[in-house]
Amino acid sequence: MLLAASLAAGAASAADLVISNWDGYMAPDIADAFKAATGLEIEVVNHATNEEIMGKLMASGGKGYDVVFVSSPFAEILNGQGLAEPIDKAAVPNLANLYPEATTLAYDPGNSFSVPYTWGTTGLCYRSDLVQGTPDSWLNLLQPTDALKGKTTMLATDRWLMAAGELAKGYSVNEKDPAKLEEVKNLLIEAKKTLLAYDDTTFYSKLVSGEASLVHAWDGWCNYGIGENKDIKFVVPKEGSDLWIDTIVVMKSSEHKDAAMKFINFILDAKNHAWAAQNILYKVPNKAAMDSLDKALAEQYPNMAMAPADLVKYELLRDLGSAQKDYSRIVSEIKAAN
Repeated sequence: MLLAASLAAGAASAADLVISNWDGYMAPDIADAFKAATGLEIEVVNHATNEEIMGKLMASGGKGYDVVFVSSPFAEILNGQGLAEPIDKAAVPNLANLYPEATTLAYDPGNSFSVPYTWGTTGLCYRSDLVQGTPDSWLNLLQPTDALKGKTTMLATDRWLMAAGELAKGYSVNEKDPAKLEEVKNLLIEAKKTLLAYDDTTFYSKLVSGEASLVHAWDGWCNYGIGENKDIKFVVPKEGSDLWIDTIVVMKSSEHKDAAMKFINFILDAKNHAWAAQNILYKVPNKAAMDSLDKALAEQYPNMAMAPADLVKYELLRDLGSAQKDYSRIVSEIKAAN
């Protein structure tokens, strides 16, 4: 905590690069591997949520960090606030490893200020031996059968909690219309009465133990449950879902921009980027990395085989602008409701 406070205040680090990422989202030996490849030292600090690192970046004007990992709506905000450094394409030749679909994403076509690190979607993760039939609708989660009441969980993070209700209603996952958001709120308040819990981290464990039978899940996290119980399956409901992307951004305030570009190029190396797919079990938008994976991985975790052309058909989560306050207020009201 002291280190984080020091960095937020813009204190100097002995390392060549200070990188903030989610815990466990890079190889544990990445500092040694990067130093061996470039001679540069990195210091990795962890943030638990997008909101946590964004609060520090906004408070410090981005100072204290050279590279940050954030989800795409937050990369949009950093760029809009003038805090993101343009990507130096000449210094990152491994950008050529990206799928074409990863270079035309609507929030940053051409990867001008961010580079996608992982991508995926959200859906229903369930015990096929405990749920009758195959769930195919968000309403299976929000209006469960009597047998499933008390056996379901939902993601608690604002955007994904709202998205489940929005998709069930046939609305955009970036919906801003107040009347439609009110409908979504009411649906989610009713759904809350049937939940076992809101759960962003241990839902797959609840499936494995049998405490839950059907949960709202990111595709990669569902894979953690699939790895422990072959009866756990993942499905995207018929109403569709979101496209989420976690990105890498270089801070404009960085005094080590050349080193930062070398780091991005290092990550985009096929072998290095494949580590994320093999160990985090999320898809990566790097064709060379995905092509290098053992085919057994996709056989064990079928959502890993989702083609980029199919993945990008889902609706991209975008920066909501001033409407984010509405989402935060509504989610607070849902969680406070009896």
